[in-house]
Amino acid sequence: MEIGILGGGIAGLSVALALRKQGYNPRVYERRAVPATMGAGVTLWPNASFVLEELGLLQDIAAIGGRPLTMRRQDAAGNALGGLDIGLLDRTMGYPTYTVLRRHLQEVLLDNAARAKIPVEFGRRAVAIELDAHGRAVAHFENGASIRPDLLIGADGRMGSVARKFVAGDNTPIYQGFVNWIGVAQGPHALVDDISIQDFWGAGERFGCVPIRPDLVYWAAAQVRPLHEATPAADMRKEVEDLFAGWPEPVAHIIRATPENVIRLIAVHDLEPLHTWSRANVLLVGDAAHAPLPTSGQGACQALEDAWHLARCLDGVSGGLEEIFQAFAKIRAPKTTRLAEQGRVFARGLFATDPETCRIRNERAKASNPVRDVQVLAAGWGQGLPMLGGADSTSVEGGGFGSLFRIE
Repeated sequence: MEIGILGGGIAGLSVALALRKQGYNPRVYERRAVPATMGAGVTLWPNASFVLEELGLLQDIAAIGGRPLTMRRQDAAGNALGGLDIGLLDRTMGYPTYTVLRRHLQEVLLDNAARAKIPVEFGRRAVAIELDAHGRAVAHFENGASIRPDLLIGADGRMGSVARKFVAGDNTPIYQGFVNWIGVAQGPHALVDDISIQDFWGAGERFGCVPIRPDLVYWAAAQVRPLHEATPAADMRKEVEDLFAGWPEPVAHIIRATPENVIRLIAVHDLEPLHTWSRANVLLVGDAAHAPLPTSGQGACQALEDAWHLARCLDGVSGGLEEIFQAFAKIRAPKTTRLAEQGRVFARGLFATDPETCRIRNERAKASNPVRDVQVLAAGWGQGLPMLGGADSTSVEGGGFGSLFRIE
């Protein structure tokens, strides 16, 4: 079977690697002219590490990644708001958590694709998909070329996905009311005391920093802002420094250690859950199918899960593509929809601006049961995977950071 994959990011490359391990020969088409990534870094929670181990990549990730054992929350004045025992989560789920730069994760995926002899063609921007006279999808590229594989997988992201527009008829992203500045800080000396994720909550503002090593930290700063004001300032580092002046260290130290030219501003969007993930011989995966907010903590992890499940569906379902697609969506849709909604719920609480709402949010975060929090996350994130602590049911309650508190 000829398989074409639109998109050479985390979803597209991990799907290609999973299918190659099953004996298929996929070909990846990436719109960018050279390897590139969106975003600064990513936390690979235990469900992602399970998939990476299945793909034979976990050792490579361990060589480039950090290994956080705790996540600590504070308010903008430095008062503790509890946290997450990542070490306990890892033991509960049976796999480690890693923090990595996105560009390093991309390099691992590309290197392994090259070793597996998976063709990855850059500069192949898809502009349209249409059906031919036989009902097979034809993908047309900007350079005038076209492909008509037996199976076309759309892994072309949340913003401007050609595959999603073909399948769903619409791919309009939804602005969720806040912006993220992202960056990577690196210094000659340690920027943080230990490899712990730190999350600072304000009123309509947030700063999160994630170390890979004490001297290498990626971060995201966020603020509630109307879309018409979601534009980069001339000096973004100064803008972020001024916005978070007076917040607890290491916030200011990390911002100052970030080169101005690596800071990016993102107007944060997500997508509504789809009623169908496929049309004809086209199937959506990754952000093209489900694009949760960063507050879900599961964007990259769910792209990796797509790869594992799709490979199993292709080998485990004896019928044609339609039956395979239905089996895949039945497995993936409930979990990804739930995580996307939890990301929105968490964002609404996190970016509240009313002082009383923020006070209640913080008190509930402090009062959360750390062992119960781990159990809820393990059940939700492990759902559908053969992992310790996971749940087989598609009706798992909680399972995201939004479950650590609720704003009624």
